[in-house]
Amino acid sequence: MTSNCQASAHSASDLQKLLAHHHSDPHSLVQILREFQSLHGWLPRPVLSQIAQSLGLTLSHVEGVAGFYRFFHTQPVGQYRVLFSDNITDRMSGSEALLQDLCRLLKVVPGQMRTDGRVSVTTTSCTGLCDQGPALLINHHQVVTRLTPGRIEHIAALIEQQTPLGQWPAEWSSVTDQIQRADVKLGAQPAPGQALASALDRGPLVMLDEVKRAKLRGRGGAGYATGTKWQLCRKAPGQSHYVVCNADEGEPGTFKDRVLLTSFADAVIEGMTIAAMVVGAQQGLIYLRGEYRYLLDHLNAVLQRRRRQSLLGSAILGHADFNFDIVIHVGAGAYVCGEESALIESLEGKRGTPRIRPPFPVERGYLGQPTTVNNVETFCAVTHIALHGAVWWAGIGTPQSTGTKIHSVSGDCERPGIYEYPFGTRIGRILEDCGARDTQAVQVGGPSGVCLSVSEFGRRLGFEDVPTAGAFMVFDRSRDMFEVARNFAHFFAHESCGFCTPCRVGTELVVRRLDKLQRGHGSSQDLDELNELDKLMHSATHCGLGAAACNPLRNTIAKFRPAYEKHINSYHFVPGFDLDAELSQARLATARDDAGAHLETLT
Repeated sequence: MTSNCQASAHSASDLQKLLAHHHSDPHSLVQILREFQSLHGWLPRPVLSQIAQSLGLTLSHVEGVAGFYRFFHTQPVGQYRVLFSDNITDRMSGSEALLQDLCRLLKVVPGQMRTDGRVSVTTTSCTGLCDQGPALLINHHQVVTRLTPGRIEHIAALIEQQTPLGQWPAEWSSVTDQIQRADVKLGAQPAPGQALASALDRGPLVMLDEVKRAKLRGRGGAGYATGTKWQLCRKAPGQSHYVVCNADEGEPGTFKDRVLLTSFADAVIEGMTIAAMVVGAQQGLIYLRGEYRYLLDHLNAVLQRRRRQSLLGSAILGHADFNFDIVIHVGAGAYVCGEESALIESLEGKRGTPRIRPPFPVERGYLGQPTTVNNVETFCAVTHIALHGAVWWAGIGTPQSTGTKIHSVSGDCERPGIYEYPFGTRIGRILEDCGARDTQAVQVGGPSGVCLSVSEFGRRLGFEDVPTAGAFMVFDRSRDMFEVARNFAHFFAHESCGFCTPCRVGTELVVRRLDKLQRGHGSSQDLDELNELDKLMHSATHCGLGAAACNPLRNTIAKFRPAYEKHINSYHFVPGFDLDAELSQARLATARDDAGAHLETLT
């Protein structure tokens, strides 16, 4: 009893400190939940109730937020929470067998906490370590890369001995940049403040014109014109303007932003500061994906150094009227928060549900004020444009796709890592440079991108041909492209925010069909049904996640149909198996969810 009382008092004291640190701001809800859980391992309901009362929120709101993010736990998960990265490249490197080995050694069932409360082992989506996998996360903040059977045995022993994570071998958490080819953004870097001084000399309107004349387009995937976005934000009326860096790099197979944040943070932050000068912002926010929590201290140190150098804070570089600072918000595991309006919802302490647009963030974004949201690589590009000018940047790449693009190369190749090329580079050139052999397919842009077959390796990377958010996943002829598509389908079903029925139910139905085929119970009718689901989701979902969820399915059926037909050909009747009945149960469960959500809004 005494021990429980002491623990409760300790928990209450920690919570009060967190609330005071965040000034009991309801917009800091996600950060308060994350920081409390990092201290105590999970989020008990009484704690959620106290947080709700202190922030002036309803308990249902706080519980809804805690239940939305994968990295929040409202039930105990163990002293050691082990999450294996479940991206397809990790599986190709043997992650499934390694997970089973660890569970066997620890005598724990995957997905369940061991009865003594010591450990739980399960999977999570891509952790952004595809070039040095298999990889895992422990307690959501410590990474372990390059897993081997020997390392798994050692991990099991350390967990059984309850060895603190700080005493584990440091080399296990080594994350290297693996820059294989550098160009503009990964080459020689300007001194901190050099590009910012050039931008200040030009002034905001001239700098905006430079970005527009450079034809810089966003590097996060959508490719929207950066100068146009800034101009709209600058002109929008509001009490405050905000600059947000989208560092929620959740697309499986993408890890370029991880490298930029690790070794080129000055260029990223300088680009944000230049954006602030142009749009008239005094506050910036970096939304750092939860899987990159280990970068938080490093990034805060860079911000603090720049404040000391008069590159952030008040009177930047001696300009009395230029005040701008940046805070970091750490996500909690939600792929959908890569969508800019969902990211803003998360910044405001809410569930990461994409907003209905218009209005767009440049008009009404963070806290209802004009906000420009740009990708990490986009801000890095801005720094180099400020230093070298629009004509220089526009002379690189192609007329419609200017400058360079950084690619995260992983999968079946000798030299995985980071490659930077001018836009217009052939797919085949990258395959040659990374040492790919006997390649049958390349997934460009991650699961929401496009899958290319051998006949397309002469195509070129760029917005006018093959656009990309940065992922470049290589599959040789030993790989089953059906299994690649099935892995991606499970990813989308797992990451659906659940807001709209076409996505919430559609992604689950796609998974059920593919799993049915994988078990050998398929027929040609299943491919017809998958095609119909693709059409429905592409046209009826609330945001881009649902619309893109069937991209890998559509591409692989069209280009690698034999991979599906081998499952169809093995079809045989299985007594007692009734897919339609299973789907009816799924629809019934969805209806119940909808009714429950409606009831919650009424109460």
